[in-house]
Amino acid sequence: MRKPWIVGIVLGVLLLGACGDPASGPEGAPPAPEVRGTSAATRQGAAASPRASASVRAPTVLYLGDSLAMENQKVLGGLLRDGLHAKYTSAPYSGTTLCDYLEGTAVRSLVPAADKAAALVRSTHPDFVVLQFWGNSWGYTPCMDGITYDAARSKYFARYAADAKTLTEQIAAAGGARRPKVVWVLQGPDPITPDRVRRVNALYEERARTSDGLVADAGKAVSPATGRYTWSQYLPCTAYEHAHAAYCTQPGRDRTALHRDDDYLHFCLAPTTSTPKPCPARSPGILRIARAIARAIGAHLG
Repeated sequence: MRKPWIVGIVLGVLLLGACGDPASGPEGAPPAPEVRGTSAATRQGAAASPRASASVRAPTVLYLGDSLAMENQKVLGGLLRDGLHAKYTSAPYSGTTLCDYLEGTAVRSLVPAADKAAALVRSTHPDFVVLQFWGNSWGYTPCMDGITYDAARSKYFARYAADAKTLTEQIAAAGGARRPKVVWVLQGPDPITPDRVRRVNALYEERARTSDGLVADAGKAVSPATGRYTWSQYLPCTAYEHAHAAYCTQPGRDRTALHRDDDYLHFCLAPTTSTPKPCPARSPGILRIARAIARAIGAHLG
């Protein structure tokens, strides 16, 4: 086994719970919504927004995922609420992958039965179910049955594809006559296993095509213009980031930080803690990802 891969595994496991200490205050991205928690899920009610079109019906959005979704959830909720009047529910769990949200896996899952995808679809009746998963590749969650990318790549992708299909089917069945649109969030570059992320994203795109879903290429927003799968800690500041100083972390060098020095995977610029929480710091990468997801939903609504 190559040393960089070993380092990646160890670092990845340590970072699964990555998100900042909530005592530092709420994520300050405009807008910064207040989030009301109910059990493990975080529920965000609809609110009026002058930017939302009066001709578009306010959607109901369910956001599920791993630690990346955990750190993003407040910012995405705020964008959807302010831009689309959305009613929003988020129930991410750090360290998870697709199989954790499948019904029938509660005993071997990091997600309790009440927060499985189908259970939440039945209770919240969403128009959109947003799925954001980096692709658990080191066997952290029990529901993967020890299948890892490094040890058995073909088996890993076959299992991941099967879980994606089953999860889509469970979501559709739970929606009944009001079948929600599944939004697959494409992931950003991974410096340890770049081809794995490329193939996981291709799997998401194929699943969207075959099940009438949507794709939100959030990963492109945190990739260099010269290479979609080239990892970079810093990228040039966007016009928005220049206009909002907190999001252009190094204006003198015309670049902003996407990752901390000690975390290549997550986008929260606050120190990691052992208790997963939404990111408490203004973080350019999180805002870029959330805006890409919100745009994909808004574009579908018209």
